[in-house]
Amino acid sequence: MTTEGKIQLTSTELGTLWMEYNSLSGRIGFYDCSKDKTIEKEAQNLLITVTTEMRNIQNEIVNIFNNQNVVIPIGFVQQDIVKETPPLFDDLFHIMFLRQMSKLAFAHNAIFLAMSYSKEVQDVFKHHIEVAERYYVMSTSYLSEKGVLAKPPYVTMPKQVEFVENKKYMSGYNLFSEKRSLNTLEVGFLNEAIEDNIFGMQLMTGFAQTAKDSEVKKCFIEGKELSKKIISKLSDVLLQSDIQPPSTWAGRATDSTEISFSDKLMMFITNLITNSALGLNSLGSSFSLRSDLHSKLAVIVKDTFDYSKKGGKIMIEHKWMEEPPQMEDRNKLVK
Repeated sequence: MTTEGKIQLTSTELGTLWMEYNSLSGRIGFYDCSKDKTIEKEAQNLLITVTTEMRNIQNEIVNIFNNQNVVIPIGFVQQDIVKETPPLFDDLFHIMFLRQMSKLAFAHNAIFLAMSYSKEVQDVFKHHIEVAERYYVMSTSYLSEKGVLAKPPYVTMPKQVEFVENKKYMSGYNLFSEKRSLNTLEVGFLNEAIEDNIFGMQLMTGFAQTAKDSEVKKCFIEGKELSKKIISKLSDVLLQSDIQPPSTWAGRATDSTEISFSDKLMMFITNLITNSALGLNSLGSSFSLRSDLHSKLAVIVKDTFDYSKKGGKIMIEHKWMEEPPQMEDRNKLVK
């Protein structure tokens, strides 16, 4: 054990490592099941190698927990996946899932790294960022070569620096005044949100087909409808500025109704993606300077939060949600 490893974890480091372990456990379960059902060799190799790399990072966390006498989270086990059934998603979707998870890993691990003080803990998050960057590039390249990844729109390159000249730049509520065209930052976040919800709609479709519990199935159907609603609402904003929304719908659920993943694992992945969408939409709102976009994104954030809350309640009712490490209850100890 290194000298650094003997330093006690801070509460923040314990919490972020705990979250990272559970997130890795869920992703590994999906990759491990999907890799054996992927036909195309290059896609299968990506899933095989990323599964190995995710397990290596997970083992680094286990070593830290063992050194600190921390109980290892349960996470997800072999009983949460079924490899003998037909694939629930096609090969392209498996790589789209890998790409989406790589994007989430950028954001989560960058935040976790900024909250860390121990070099050993920092190294875990830096390692995951490096792996996520590599697989994001490889999955993006793979999907682009297959011609199934819709790129954001192109724009005429600016020839000179411009400054905002009046307050109308931030307007958008007035129905009788002409809204300014979207700027490139706004288009970027809208495009990203639409792309993510196209992915989410296909994910919820597959999950709904195979969920055992009726309440869980209903939750996935509601998630699919919410994604469709968000796609429609944000696509309208782009079309009002004569911008074509992302329209590639390749990568989808198959017609299988046989169980590939446990309801627990599917609910966890859904919760992970939904909570990440909350952060992205809030960030997109902060970069938007047109007032009508703020109101539209605020409604989307509220709807997404309500859906996330409903999913959390289902997980708690079924005892699927592991409780994060808690601070000492000093009032209870005193009594």
